[in-house]
Amino acid sequence: MTAPKNLCLLRLSAIGDVCHAVAMVQQIQAQYPTTKITWVIGKIEASLLAGLDGVEFVIFDKRAGLQGYLDLRQTLKGRKFDVLLHMQVALRASLASLCISAKVKIGFDRLRAKEGQWLFTNQKILPQKNPHVLDGFLGFAKALGVKTKAPSWKMPISDEDQLWASEAISSTKPIAIISPAASKAERNWHSEGYAKIADHFIERGFDVVICGGPTTAEKLLAEEINALSQHSLTNLVGETSLKQLLAILKLAHVVIAPDTGPAHMAVTVGTPVIGLYAHSNPYRTGPYLYKDYVVSCYQSSIQQQYKTPLAQLPWGIRAKGHGLMNAITVGQVKDKIKQVIADHYPELQ
Repeated sequence: MTAPKNLCLLRLSAIGDVCHAVAMVQQIQAQYPTTKITWVIGKIEASLLAGLDGVEFVIFDKRAGLQGYLDLRQTLKGRKFDVLLHMQVALRASLASLCISAKVKIGFDRLRAKEGQWLFTNQKILPQKNPHVLDGFLGFAKALGVKTKAPSWKMPISDEDQLWASEAISSTKPIAIISPAASKAERNWHSEGYAKIADHFIERGFDVVICGGPTTAEKLLAEEINALSQHSLTNLVGETSLKQLLAILKLAHVVIAPDTGPAHMAVTVGTPVIGLYAHSNPYRTGPYLYKDYVVSCYQSSIQQQYKTPLAQLPWGIRAKGHGLMNAITVGQVKDKIKQVIADHYPELQ
């Protein structure tokens, strides 16, 4: 396939998924540097990626209802793209695709084109066997004729945001970030575990910073961790923009997080992540470069719920219910911390 003159990418959310998509976009740019890329994206996600080299962002406000679709149609009125990469299976994304004029509309293969996505596309990426989400996205680049390789990222972080992060964490010690809250509370580990891990880091010579969004639940969780810790922690929950959080993650030596956006943000800036998983398959949604550091009870949780071996269940099936994360032990997390330090910072052993 020859390089398209222009293409539109439709991926609205979420933070982790748009981080995966950046790796794909930058591989397209490397092989097709003259292709003009427009990305239809959610408002929050756009705030993280603003300034991404060579990409025009068009914000779709999913909260605006019908007006959001009308605004998108008006913004793209008179524009026709060679290719649309329709990379989100949610029905609202497919409806948004109707506002985008393109000769070729590429979607997921029939098995993965859920919620009727296959009805809104005229070409499909090749099927893949049990891919990570990022590998699934790379299938779109391959559909354009791109010779894909191991993912890497060049994330847009301004000098101003990097300076802010350096001043917010003015420490000569190695930094451990705890980003304790996922988008759903059931995916969170318990505050007692996080506090014990924070103490473990500090006793090993680290400074510990808690990060997260501005919601009441996230602030309360951070306060609980602080109260249970035997040492002083830096609490930046609700105090950072996404850009500032990205800059802080870049400064860190290691990140502890459940299945949440900051874990994937950390991957994009090369900071090792210890992911904590019980509800989703870490081989599908885990921190891409650091799957070996995941602490997971997903397999036991899913097999117990469905009374079936994991290999016989659909790829990506989720475990449901509260309390599943409690199966993760402090000892397991400490073992992964030891492994990360040995692999990346032997001087800290």
